[in-house]
Amino acid sequence: MTPSPTFEGKRIILGVTGGIAAYKSAVLLRDLQKSGAEVRCIMTPSALRFLGKDTMSALTRQPVPVDVFPADSDVTESWSRHIQWAEWADLMLVAPCTANTLAKITHGLSDNMLTSTILAARCPIVLSATMDGGMYESPAMRMNRELAKKLGFHLIEPEHGYLASGLEDKGRLPENKAILNYIAEILSSNNTSPHILSGKKVVVTAGPTREYLDPVRFLSNPSTGRMGVAMAEAAKKLGAEVTLIHGKLADPVPDGIKTIEIISADDLFNAVQSHHEATDVFVMAAAVSDFKPATREEHKVKKDGAEMQIPLQPTPDSLKWLGENRRNGKVLIGFAMETENLIEAATDKLNRKKADFIIANTIGKSGSGFESDRNDVFLIGTKGTPSAFSGTKKDIAEKLLLSIFDNGSE
Repeated sequence: MTPSPTFEGKRIILGVTGGIAAYKSAVLLRDLQKSGAEVRCIMTPSALRFLGKDTMSALTRQPVPVDVFPADSDVTESWSRHIQWAEWADLMLVAPCTANTLAKITHGLSDNMLTSTILAARCPIVLSATMDGGMYESPAMRMNRELAKKLGFHLIEPEHGYLASGLEDKGRLPENKAILNYIAEILSSNNTSPHILSGKKVVVTAGPTREYLDPVRFLSNPSTGRMGVAMAEAAKKLGAEVTLIHGKLADPVPDGIKTIEIISADDLFNAVQSHHEATDVFVMAAAVSDFKPATREEHKVKKDGAEMQIPLQPTPDSLKWLGENRRNGKVLIGFAMETENLIEAATDKLNRKKADFIIANTIGKSGSGFESDRNDVFLIGTKGTPSAFSGTKKDIAEKLLLSIFDNGSE
């Protein structure tokens, strides 16, 4: 049984917004306290429709502010409370976080105590978005979620299940244990050195390559590039100067990362070669096609009279070339996706490509890998036993780099 995380000495602000899941926030607050945290609570005006302010005040033994300028309080004592509390907190957790509050946060609105405190906060901010029906996957919510991630907020994915409306859909507040484990990871990551890659030049490859048969058809794969983008963002956060060499991506690249767009495996190979000498760390996360058509037709191949066989030839192997042409001190990290014998196949790839590490996962596993925000991977190095990592791609990317470079492998 996995032990509960401990938050001894940590100061956490729990924000509660006006969703039906607000009734669960009192128990969440108690679980945070039982784990050792000192907790304060801020509620939005709508939250008061679902949960009493006196309840949360009694549990925290602190006032529970709602408005920046409450009608029943001395303005001279309360107007700067959002600044004082923002400076006090080690972490802010908004659970539940309604669609309305998420929209306000991502666009910098500050019309109540919670949004004002978030705007002033310098600590990690975790948002547990919960809502009913198809709201979570609406175009506006998808845009706001992506913007929130780009701005540095941490988003906990809601669970799929029975909702207050009676529908079965994605939008439930996760169980308290899952929330506590998530914020424990954030606090642990926040305590590590943020500049472990300071002064390093890191090249990350991401996304699929496309090998064209004719102007409209190509060989490729379902990669979204999310894992590679997450690795690039994590490297930047840890102090590196990052260049992202990428194919077609599903999501925007965060600010501050230089990008080079490629199409084919040949394009990728040429870009990697041109950056070889000046780069300290290569993270080869791109999903590269192993084969390409032997010839590319100038015009669209018509169905009538077309050959039923397509001659193929191997594409250049960028990871292998880097392994064979490395210099002392350069760190080479590859990726592997397998359908069977994951550890054995990835270890073989590690040795054949002369890499320092391989990050490996299984193709087709539900809820991870291609076209998912999550991943379940193993970090395989030349020394020690493989280490397992699970979570969102953004979260595990930083953990992977910390595991590699905290161990003196650079």
